[in-house]
Amino acid sequence: MRAVVFAAGQGTRMRPLTDNRPKPMLPVAGRPILAHVLDAASDYVDGYVLVVGYGAEMVESYFGREFAGLPIDYVSQERQLGTAHAVACAREHVDERFLALNGDMVFDADLVAGLASAEETAIAVMPVENPSAFGVVDVGDGAVRSIVEKPADPPSNLVNLGLYAFEPAVFEHIDGLERSERGEYEITDALTSLVDDGERVAAVEHTGTWLDVGRPWELLNATEQLLAGIDRRLDGEIEDGATIHGPVVVEDGARVRAGAYVEGPVLVQSGADVGPNAYVRATSVVGPGVRVGNAVEVKNSILMRDTAVGHLSYVGDSVLGEGVNLGAGTKVANLRHDDANVKMRVKGAAEDSGRRKLGVVAGDGVKTGINSSLNAGLKLGSGAMTRPGEAVMRDRGTD
Repeated sequence: MRAVVFAAGQGTRMRPLTDNRPKPMLPVAGRPILAHVLDAASDYVDGYVLVVGYGAEMVESYFGREFAGLPIDYVSQERQLGTAHAVACAREHVDERFLALNGDMVFDADLVAGLASAEETAIAVMPVENPSAFGVVDVGDGAVRSIVEKPADPPSNLVNLGLYAFEPAVFEHIDGLERSERGEYEITDALTSLVDDGERVAAVEHTGTWLDVGRPWELLNATEQLLAGIDRRLDGEIEDGATIHGPVVVEDGARVRAGAYVEGPVLVQSGADVGPNAYVRATSVVGPGVRVGNAVEVKNSILMRDTAVGHLSYVGDSVLGEGVNLGAGTKVANLRHDDANVKMRVKGAAEDSGRRKLGVVAGDGVKTGINSSLNAGLKLGSGAMTRPGEAVMRDRGTD
């Protein structure tokens, strides 16, 4: 059995973080989301077919031709015309039952085990409290009866997780599809076609970890989930006078200087330099080559490769892209005065993040002037800048 993994999309709702990389390559707990997907499937497949498009070179450069000892083939989806179209792109690489997995989700291996053990076409489902926000699956006797996208009156609380097992016969049903209202060929329409033809589609119910990582703050949610299980490992340089508390990983090649206090779960990646006199709090990832300097506090944040927060700054509940430089005294707000959930604009509309605390999302190459103040829920587009002493209240450089 092979796993066909969808990794072709940019992820426009993740902008500006996806200006320079495809969404599956965004980091969660120090590794691309896609790497976690392949890990979860590795015990149940004998190879992968990665469907790539936007940023294909980055995916191929990172993963190469093998992952966890299993071969990888690549197929190009030059135009992203939907999930059914992505499956169809892999047709020449699968001639027996296969898995089809979204490459931008975080889930545990038990979910893949359930799909792999099913003896027929199968779809992973999960009970949720707000099914109307998802594709809802009506199930009877363990089989799919119908799939309805975001219904006002859902027939069940079971939602489609975007993970499937297919027989090659599915390609015949994909060939007969028409585009949906949003102009795409939907894999759920192929499943509906199978059901209408009297084929049994098993509903594999999952109750473990599953996170759809589709908006910037969901990178924080997923990182919190995955870092919760890390074990303490100190392979890098820890200077005398540094304090490491709890489950902290300091990779080989990383450095924690005297006076720094690192309170896990925290991941400090190779090449990172923390301190002196810095405070890194759970659940943060200090990425490769990142500098966290004197009198800086970082809390529950992702600092991507080669970013620098050098002096007298606070970064909380935030995601900073690659090569960001925060000038001395830059402060991030992460809490509303009315204590309501923080909203963030996604594709032009303000969305409730579901998070009481949420700071900033900064694209690659952002630079702030000294003593800048950044409002909660703010986005700074790639390459955006702030002036010294400026209070930035609205998104900048994201149009």
